[in-house]
Amino acid sequence: MRHLIALFATSIVMLGASASEPAHGSKPAPEAAKKTDAAAKLAAELAKPAKAVEKAEKAEKPAAEKDEKPAKLQTPLVEKPSIDKSLVEKPSKVSAATADKVAAAVSASEDDAEVDLSVKIAERLAEMRAKQAARAAAAAKARKALEAKRKKEAAIAAAPKISNHWDYDGEFGPENWGKINPAWAQCGKGNRQSPIDIRDGMKVNLDEIDFDYRPSTFSEIDNGHTVQVNVAGGNAINVGNQRYELVQFHFHRPSEEKINGKGTEMVVHLVHRGARGQLAVVAVLLERGKANEAIQTVWNNIPLEKGTLGTPGVDLDPLELLPNRREYYTYMGSMTTPPCTENVLWMVMKQPMTASPAQMALFSRLYPLNARPIQENGGRMVKESN
Repeated sequence: MRHLIALFATSIVMLGASASEPAHGSKPAPEAAKKTDAAAKLAAELAKPAKAVEKAEKAEKPAAEKDEKPAKLQTPLVEKPSIDKSLVEKPSKVSAATADKVAAAVSASEDDAEVDLSVKIAERLAEMRAKQAARAAAAAKARKALEAKRKKEAAIAAAPKISNHWDYDGEFGPENWGKINPAWAQCGKGNRQSPIDIRDGMKVNLDEIDFDYRPSTFSEIDNGHTVQVNVAGGNAINVGNQRYELVQFHFHRPSEEKINGKGTEMVVHLVHRGARGQLAVVAVLLERGKANEAIQTVWNNIPLEKGTLGTPGVDLDPLELLPNRREYYTYMGSMTTPPCTENVLWMVMKQPMTASPAQMALFSRLYPLNARPIQENGGRMVKESN
């Protein structure tokens, strides 16, 4: 193939030269001379690769083959002009057309290469942009997840910590009971909370409270909030047609209840439960005076450690905690410790009981303050027995 290209280029030069020879005695035409020169240059450019390749091939072949090469090359060099008569007849046109075709082929090849390069560049740019977009999306997702995590941690840190611990002052005091534990929400949001300042009671003929108490065994515990005494079954009260079993009684200092703005040094709450779970509490105010036998029995059997349940081998008579006169105030309220359960029937005895100064002092050493502050009355009705 390389030989053919070289021969073809040589033929073009020869044909161009013969076609451009002037008649005897005349000068060559400028137009023909220009075309001949162009054809010669084109032939030279086309022949260069063939000659270079041919030279390399000759260097590699044996001497015998080199001797035969000129013989093989002479035939096409001599015969080529005589075979293609059309080129002899119209040499200038063939030379120009061939040059245009070669130039067009080169230009088309360059254009194709440029298009291929442009396509590759565009594909590479698209790939890079896609990777950048993917990285940007991943970074945005990571930032979003981190921000959500931070918000969650901030919300957890800001949210009140749920606890079962409560107290009578400080962070866990009564003003925060409703926030410490969701189960204690009524302590802060209830509308019938206890204790209250009892004022303007409506005097009516209330049913007398029938105290069905008797000496009984008991257990007691210092639970960290008060001294609580759990009474054995068989003790109850009857109010109207309802019967409530005595479950336990405990002490507060000072009294949680007030009557017309006045309280006492201590109070004892006797907690009862009805057959359907309803609660009824009898409150007996305690003033300094004569020692109380039932209270002394309780003090004598307080366990040495808080949270330990003691079971004394003696009996206790709850009737010793009650005054002789049984008139009372009554209203609907709540328990005065978390969870501050409402719908509790309260009966506050009008006549106080007494406890000795020594008995008062002993409890004050354990609990100098374990009373919930007065709560809003909220327009509740308070009845007072005649």
